Amino acid sequence: MKKTVLILGGAGYIGSHTAYLMHQNGYQVVIIDKLLHNQKFEHPWAELIVGDFSDQNLLDSVFTKYKIDAVMHFAALIEVGISVLKPAEFYQNNVVNTLNFLNSMLKYNVNKIIFSSSCAIYGNPVKIPMDENHIFNPISPYGKNKLAVEFILRDYANAYNLKYVSLRYFNAAGADYKNDLGEQHNPETHIIPLILKAIKNNKIFKVFGTNYKTADGTCIRDYIHVQDLAKAHLISLKYLEAGNDSDVFNLGSGTGFSVREIINTVEKVVGAKLNIEYVDRRPGDVDILIADNKKIKSVLNMEFEHSNIENIIKTANSFHAKFNLV
Repeated sequence: MKKTVLILGGAGYIGSHTAYLMHQNGYQVVIIDKLLHNQKFEHPWAELIVGDFSDQNLLDSVFTKYKIDAVMHFAALIEVGISVLKPAEFYQNNVVNTLNFLNSMLKYNVNKIIFSSSCAIYGNPVKIPMDENHIFNPISPYGKNKLAVEFILRDYANAYNLKYVSLRYFNAAGADYKNDLGEQHNPETHIIPLILKAIKNNKIFKVFGTNYKTADGTCIRDYIHVQDLAKAHLISLKYLEAGNDSDVFNLGSGTGFSVREIINTVEKVVGAKLNIEYVDRRPGDVDILIADNKKIKSVLNMEFEHSNIENIIKTANSFHAKFNLV
């Protein structure tokens, strides 16, 4: 009999790639998603329930109808800048609603969850690369949300035998365009799709800051292909199913690329030049963020098969071209 995984936010960018991989590996996939970004999700391999994971009546219905074996939680508000302007919305959705959902899991005797955390919990790096023992000093409400949930998970594991893996993402990118999966945020906030849209529409792309302490003056980030992110969720669940203890892992490629290097690679892939406007750096943006991913490699035997930067950009570009996203 198939195991059933409930995926919160499973019609979103990372959630949909993970949902498809779970289906490929023999799981029945049930998704709760409110389609926040007006994205289309028309895939036969998952059951989509359009709704909010804060709706207790909906949760009662889902947990009663299906024998849920595990949960994956992607249903967060993610825009760091907006979290500063609207912290109440972020704390409500990302912390309060998650706490209530965990209580529903316990009510229905579901005790395994894979949680989408973030490197934002670390704040400004005191060492590069950043490992899982790096100090916590989140500088945005979004980062504080993620850290709050990690503390909740730890306490629930100690008190209620909840089993969890918390994956601390760096920068998700790329697409599985062959299976019609990719990034469809509206509005878009991520650098690679923004560059692709700008270059194809001959629009100006703004680079925020040229005075970072890096070789070319632009900030450096760690980009991981979304298919590798999805694989990490699958192997994390297998890890829990094997009876292992709860744990936390950085989820990044371990390699950093500057904004200028990303632009150069996009120009190479697309075969066109980008119109660039250099503007002041944004408050809170740090010079370099790179993951130390030794732990996930050694404990979960994680391999990063897709996270070559040129492959990331080629797959994102192919998805944009396939669906004429401009």
